[in-house]
Amino acid sequence: MSNGEEHRLPVAPSKAKRSARARPAALAIGLAALSLAPHPAGAGERPRYDGFHQGTFLSFLNAPQDGAEMTRLNAPEDGAEMTHSPRLGLSFGGEVRPVQMDTGSTGIVVSASRIPGFDSLPSRPGRLTYSSSGRIMIGRWVTLPVTLVGRNEASVTTAPIPVLAVTRIDCTDGARNCTPATMPEHVAMMGVGFGREGDAQSQSTPETNPLLNLAPDGRSPARRGYVVTREGVHVGLTGANTRGDIRFVKLDPHPDIPGEWQGVPVCITVNGRAPGACGRALVDTGVSVMYLTLPREAVSGAVATDDDGRSQLLPGTRLGFSFPGQGAEPAAAYDIVVGDTSPLSPDKVTLNTRRPEPFVNTGLRFLDGFDVLYDADGGYFGFRRK
Repeated sequence: MSNGEEHRLPVAPSKAKRSARARPAALAIGLAALSLAPHPAGAGERPRYDGFHQGTFLSFLNAPQDGAEMTRLNAPEDGAEMTHSPRLGLSFGGEVRPVQMDTGSTGIVVSASRIPGFDSLPSRPGRLTYSSSGRIMIGRWVTLPVTLVGRNEASVTTAPIPVLAVTRIDCTDGARNCTPATMPEHVAMMGVGFGREGDAQSQSTPETNPLLNLAPDGRSPARRGYVVTREGVHVGLTGANTRGDIRFVKLDPHPDIPGEWQGVPVCITVNGRAPGACGRALVDTGVSVMYLTLPREAVSGAVATDDDGRSQLLPGTRLGFSFPGQGAEPAAAYDIVVGDTSPLSPDKVTLNTRRPEPFVNTGLRFLDGFDVLYDADGGYFGFRRK
């Protein structure tokens, strides 16, 4: 997830092409070690969306220039890379202003001054912490409909949903990027992720997710979910926007929150050492860096200590990521080399060896190799290779 601050457009230019393209790889990982991960979907469990027709494509305001107006199915193989967090237009019934779309958090978080009539709306206390930056957003939850607008002028409107109107920013101990503020003016984040309650987001449950709470059109059944590409987001799952070779993983239900699902399973190798460490993954459009948690033994021989006493992976270290599918065939797999500039490689890899369960936040560059699907009704996560 990002830092939660609004940034004015125009569209940011794409960086120069990065070097060789990272190759998705069928990694030799012992899938028997998946005791920490949800069970993958078998071939017979593939969900079907042909009976659903409520879907809207919202192109990102800052989509890569040579792919912005194209769907994934006709985008060129060498299309512009995704270098910045995606943005859509957001309106509370008045002016449409940019908001960052973050798959690493859940819920709309904006400056209180951005919500018309905020002081007169019924509200309750609220807070959300962005773990990547250390910013603690404090304010009031207010309930109202919102409209999302793409650069292609398509739009969707939600039913009334809780929105966190921020009146103060505090900072966690050791925050990476945080300045305390009272009545901040430039907070604008739209979280559309799932299973994030355990990461200091206990109030960010599914009813706060705008992409899952659209106003019904009264014409046909809807399948709640979305497909994120580097050009935009398909809101609502249909037969048309789920075409192609999508490989699915069946998610585990959240043990405490009805209608919520736990994170995506992944196994991680360092320099090809099998069987790898298995845990969960987050595809996060809010950051361009990777956050990686592995036990010390998994990174033995591949780390150095910086001047601040923190462990960091040595340049040239190869990291492999496999998302388990049916049998020995992964739903998706790819690898990167630390310090490389291939399209799927993050700007930086931040390593944590103190937490027990393996975890990776891939960062947004994952979308240079895959479209990702989230099915909130069925509990599926899908990967579609580019």
